Amino acid sequence: MQLAPLKQEERITALDSLRGLALLGIFLVNMLSFHSPYFYYDPFEWWKEAENFWHYRWIDILVQASFYPLFAMMFGFGTAMQRENAMKRGQSFTPIGIRRFSFLLLIGILHAFLIWPGDILINYAIFGFLLLLFLRLSGKILIIIGSALLLLPNLFFGILFIMMAAVDPTSAVHWTDIASIENSIAAYGSGTFAEITKQRAADWLAGNEPRVFWVQLVAIFPHFLIGAGAQKLNLFKKGQERPAAAFAAFVTFFATGVILKALPYVIEPNLAYVYIQDSIGGPLLAVSYAALVIGLSSMKRAGALLKPFAAAGRMSLTNYLLQSVIGTLIFYHYGLGLYGQIKLSTGIWLAVAIFAAQVLLSEFWLSKFKRGPMEALWRKVTYGLQREEKQVNTKGG
Repeated sequence: MQLAPLKQEERITALDSLRGLALLGIFLVNMLSFHSPYFYYDPFEWWKEAENFWHYRWIDILVQASFYPLFAMMFGFGTAMQRENAMKRGQSFTPIGIRRFSFLLLIGILHAFLIWPGDILINYAIFGFLLLLFLRLSGKILIIIGSALLLLPNLFFGILFIMMAAVDPTSAVHWTDIASIENSIAAYGSGTFAEITKQRAADWLAGNEPRVFWVQLVAIFPHFLIGAGAQKLNLFKKGQERPAAAFAAFVTFFATGVILKALPYVIEPNLAYVYIQDSIGGPLLAVSYAALVIGLSSMKRAGALLKPFAAAGRMSLTNYLLQSVIGTLIFYHYGLGLYGQIKLSTGIWLAVAIFAAQVLLSEFWLSKFKRGPMEALWRKVTYGLQREEKQVNTKGG
């Protein structure tokens, strides 16, 4: 029996909606680094003008570090779902997973060094290989391990930074690297494609050096495990069957997450509060958004609001890459050359408008085809060419 991806009717609309919502949140944050040297400046100082600071504040509290955990959970959920499908067919998922993540790694490398250095696909691919070692565990154990890997290191460093802040209340939140800012503006704003490519490589290496890799491991991989555990425990369906419990979880996690995310704005910002804001507050908000979407998906009228996000989410890889292509064409010198020349509010409206266009394009594309172009290519690499499958099916018939 041939291994095949899940049929269309087996998809979970809430899962696609969560992917789409996460794509919008990630795009809003990524837009900062499309149009400014976000990797190298202190945003508390960079966006001092009142309008810009107001917009940065709500993005920082409600969006920053809250949607990549959500997307990572969906990645783990989807991987566990594919493994379950393979087991039902009596197949081993490991070789399929290796092909799947190898292709994702290749796409990530091309994306990072030829389009945009803030790529997440390389990390997802590497941590995806690691996830294959854990998928045999039960859902409960996966969630326990994932929660422990997420909370224990972050609590340790959070307490450590609080102690450091007690000794030095003015401890720096971020650093501003003037030389790197100037290099970014020169390359992306007026450089040749070769100079921009060189800067992309430097930016990617700066954000993925070995010590940063371990931070990414703690920040991303636990969400893979939690998402995979949620799939094994069927938490989406259970949440849809008990919408009141889902909404209660939303209120609880949202309130706690917002309080932690707002710390740098309620109290004088320092390293401790900023770290707690993202490492603990961010994932709590991610869980609250997931609970809200699950609760809404159980209600017909409210669930209709999620359909546009579901269309974008079904083409998540295509849309993620397309966001980078559009963003860099607008701001890099080989495009419109607007790097460093717009307000934060303008970038936000651009992101919303582009995402709205992606929703319409996704709905149109999916009315003609079963999956997005990059998803179709990924499927062929993962499961084999359709011609081979048809030959096997013909022989079997």
